[in-house]
Amino acid sequence: MSEPRVAFVTGGAGGIGGAICRALAAHGHRVAVADLGDAGEPLAREIGGLAVTLDVTSEASVQAAVGAVREGLGPIGIGVSCAGWDEPRPFLESDEAFMQRVLDINLAGPMRVARALLPDMIEARFGRLVHIASDAGRVGSSLEGIYSGAKGGLIAFTKTLAREMARHQITANAVCPGPTESPLLTDMVDGSDAFGRVIQSMGRAIPLGRLGRPEDIAPAVAFLASDEAGFITGQTLSVSGGLTMA
Repeated sequence: MSEPRVAFVTGGAGGIGGAICRALAAHGHRVAVADLGDAGEPLAREIGGLAVTLDVTSEASVQAAVGAVREGLGPIGIGVSCAGWDEPRPFLESDEAFMQRVLDINLAGPMRVARALLPDMIEARFGRLVHIASDAGRVGSSLEGIYSGAKGGLIAFTKTLAREMARHQITANAVCPGPTESPLLTDMVDGSDAFGRVIQSMGRAIPLGRLGRPEDIAPAVAFLASDEAGFITGQTLSVSGGLTMA
């Protein structure tokens, strides 16, 4: 069994993030639900955790949230970066402001969080970083050019962290969901008929016959965050129902 740790989950009030928070709490960890405003309060009450306000696009917000968790729960041993955002757009319709927002949330955000979490982990000579990337970052995704690039960059960043942090007994891995039922996916499908058709096509191509659910992603994260996964680092795990197999 894993030793109980303090876990910090960004985007913790969302569909996938919420499932991850519940799974980590079920494994005995003290979970900080980090999200915009007070969005994490209901889930934190449900699982006996701590809700903190977090905007991953702000260095000051990240540092303040990590400091609040350190003060309220103790040193952080598990960090899960799940906060993400996108809108389906053809690449040539992606202007500078849109590009910057997607990169800031999906790539620079996890970088800020890792920079804030690593000092505690280095001091403890223990750490588990799990980044929620996407199969879009592995194989591309129509109408998600910037998002795919951000998630591909997140995978590469995770591998580099795994190399740099190994001497401190800190692991870093990426979990890549395939198409997964979530509020974000619903918003994207509702906002674009073309993207809705893309998702329908993907759904038909999934060997296991359905889209993913948040509860499919959470166990993979809980395992990579565990003591038992201490010899696994720099890996990219697809949870896609077989949609991608390489």
